[in-house]
Amino acid sequence: MVSERDEDALCSCTVIHEDIVRKVKGELAEDTQLVKIAELFKAMSDPTRLKIINALILSEMCVCDLACLLKMTQPAISHHLKTLRQTQLIKYRRDGKIVYYSLDDAHIAPLFQQGYEHISEK
Repeated sequence: MVSERDEDALCSCTVIHEDIVRKVKGELAEDTQLVKIAELFKAMSDPTRLKIINALILSEMCVCDLACLLKMTQPAISHHLKTLRQTQLIKYRRDGKIVYYSLDDAHIAPLFQQGYEHISEK
């Protein structure tokens, strides 16, 4: 059953605005780029990975630090770090025996912060 509110969101005509369709079609992102964006958001769709990103916004950290902070095992943290590395959300650097993780670039923090602001405004 469709509610009255849902009906308001549906067009009641079949007019196609060809100029708009043509303009938008010419400006749509390529499918390969959309797949990469979907993979990025998929990697960010896990609360634990978001906690890791949130922590790395605040400070560079090693696996041991992250495991302690999130009360998880090092192998579990490493699994999440691998996913975040594969989607280029984080990077690492080695300092002797310690591997430190940080955000890959300046675009990551605003992605997180905009999501946080969006859910906080309601």
